[in-house]
Amino acid sequence: MVTIHLDMIQSIGLAIILLLIGRKCRKKIKFLDKFCIPSPVVGGLLFAILTLILKELNILQFKFDDILQNFFMTMFFTSVGFNASLKVLKKGGVQVLVFLIVAVGLIVIQNIVSVVLATNLGLSKSIALMAGSTALTGGHGTAAAISQSIQDPVAKTVAIAAATFGLVAGSMIGGPIARGLIEKHSLLEKYSPIDGTENVEHDETFFDQKESILNGEKFARAFFTILLAMAIGTLFNMFFKYIGLKKLPYYLGPMIVAAIIRNVTDIFDAFVNSPMEEIKIVENVSLNLFLSMALMSLRLWELLGIAIPVIVLLVVQTLITAIYTRYITFNVMGANYDAAVIVAGHCGFGLGATPNGITNMETICEKYQYSKLAFFTVPIVGALFIDFFNVGIITLFISRFS
Repeated sequence: MVTIHLDMIQSIGLAIILLLIGRKCRKKIKFLDKFCIPSPVVGGLLFAILTLILKELNILQFKFDDILQNFFMTMFFTSVGFNASLKVLKKGGVQVLVFLIVAVGLIVIQNIVSVVLATNLGLSKSIALMAGSTALTGGHGTAAAISQSIQDPVAKTVAIAAATFGLVAGSMIGGPIARGLIEKHSLLEKYSPIDGTENVEHDETFFDQKESILNGEKFARAFFTILLAMAIGTLFNMFFKYIGLKKLPYYLGPMIVAAIIRNVTDIFDAFVNSPMEEIKIVENVSLNLFLSMALMSLRLWELLGIAIPVIVLLVVQTLITAIYTRYITFNVMGANYDAAVIVAGHCGFGLGATPNGITNMETICEKYQYSKLAFFTVPIVGALFIDFFNVGIITLFISRFS
């Protein structure tokens, strides 16, 4: 069998080609767009399937350089750290804080379910955790990144497969659960819109579709700030290792530094004219490139032996998430129409990604009525804060059970 080795430049070049192919496929295939399957996931999985076929036929296999993959992974999570603003959380009010606590609760439960079921399903706890909040609440980006801290070579394949399953499952259960709550309790008849969002416009939740002119100077400032946080973060990593925390993922230090920079500058209002739009662009670009490189190097043949246990675990996770959102999220958030719409959103990003949650809520609101509170609360928690908490909790579980 022939082995093709791709160096650093060739690897990123192939990743970009697959990313563009994924974008084209999303435009042509409605299913991919409906379930918010990311373009790098589409292109990367197509290539991974091709390499599986070539390997099984004993024709060809690929070896990639992963230096830039790790670089873009660290850059992505550093960008995520800049979103963790306590000032924004305070500005969002009580409902945002309450929903964040509810969302963190689901993260903990997803990981507990993975650990408890691991032995019964014949999976190691570290592999089972890849089908917990790592892939479900975390999505493809977190799944691909966290899995690299697991020694088992099948970890990344399981994590990516679980994240893809979660995208579809989250989109499928959110609407029906919310609709059932609305109809059963006649919530629309009792609905009186809660307006606790006057201080923050919907635009600030990062789902604004308005076009804006990219400022070169601000983009450079954003890029340099991220790189600086990455560099300082490596010193944090050295400190973590010095005190015995050797299993922490490499990107954790840079992400913490980014959060510190953001909150310190918030105190002095240095982020009033901040390059957050530009940081968001760097975040999206680095995530797309990292995901494309991670997906194209998947070794799908390693999944064949544990496919059934992983599927069983994911089905259980879906049921647990449905029950949690139906009873916990709904009741804690007020047991009203706004809460039902939030349930639809929580199903979306609790199993898949924030865009899935937004799509679920849009579907419900098109049928019934718009919920300003839901469209304010869910994007802020899903886009700005949940990744930061998720990574910390996952890291604790992996340190304890791997």
